[in-house]
Amino acid sequence: MAWQQLKISIKAEHAEAVGDMLSANQAQAVTFLDAKDTPMYEPKPGEVLLWPDTQVIGLYDASVNLVPIIERIGKASVFKHEFLYSIDQLEDKDWEREWMENFHPMQFGKRLWICPSWRSAPDPNAVNVLLDPGLAFGTGTHPTTSMCLRWLDSQDIANKTVVDFGCGSGILAIAALKLGAKSALGIDIDPQALIASKSNAEQNHVNKQFSLYLADQQPDVQSDIVIANILSGPLKTLKSKIASHCKSGGWLVMSGVLVEQAQDVVDAYSDEFQFDPIEQEGEWARISAKKR
Repeated sequence: MAWQQLKISIKAEHAEAVGDMLSANQAQAVTFLDAKDTPMYEPKPGEVLLWPDTQVIGLYDASVNLVPIIERIGKASVFKHEFLYSIDQLEDKDWEREWMENFHPMQFGKRLWICPSWRSAPDPNAVNVLLDPGLAFGTGTHPTTSMCLRWLDSQDIANKTVVDFGCGSGILAIAALKLGAKSALGIDIDPQALIASKSNAEQNHVNKQFSLYLADQQPDVQSDIVIANILSGPLKTLKSKIASHCKSGGWLVMSGVLVEQAQDVVDAYSDEFQFDPIEQEGEWARISAKKR
């Protein structure tokens, strides 16, 4: 099927309203992109942030006549000063197959591989985690996740207990279980993350060792390893809760932190933890520490 995109540039405060207009005018999907390549960090939990200048994109079947749609949307009051839009024709191709072809097995450290389920594992004798992109909140491609995966691969975690704080797809907890951890507990504020984690755990046959909780229902447990791949703001705000999950002598691994933010996070935890040198990949950092 051939497709076309209607792209509208607008200030962030009107972006969601424009997205609603596109949805109400036959758009099959609506996405938001930064219109001026402006970096944005630190959304609060549950908050959706949009760039100061945002491009709202509506996806349409190529047979749809966009002229009347553009005329209707252009009359909205948010465009009283200017109405900037463009139309792109998308090549007619099998988008699902093309999307699948872009994902390949990835190796982290010496033993650990993350593999899409539709591809054969390069090394059947390795530690292979099956994880499909989608509602997965983390597939190993982001530096913060890859640094945590490499840390797990470098450790002897046989029979250890793990807390994955902000578990998302469950990728870190599942990797730990496949590497020999005895049990894992996943915590997240988003119910959809717990659904994704449960599905991924079942696919990897570790669901019986992996318990999942919403953040406001998390049990008071201590573990050998706590991994928190979230953001520097929540890492500092939730310091007491995150630290309480770590046993004396246990490991705390934190990521989702920009390099320039790392020292602030270290300072927040320095009263209870002894830190390794900060690991860096591009603009991102991983922090590992032992609890005193």
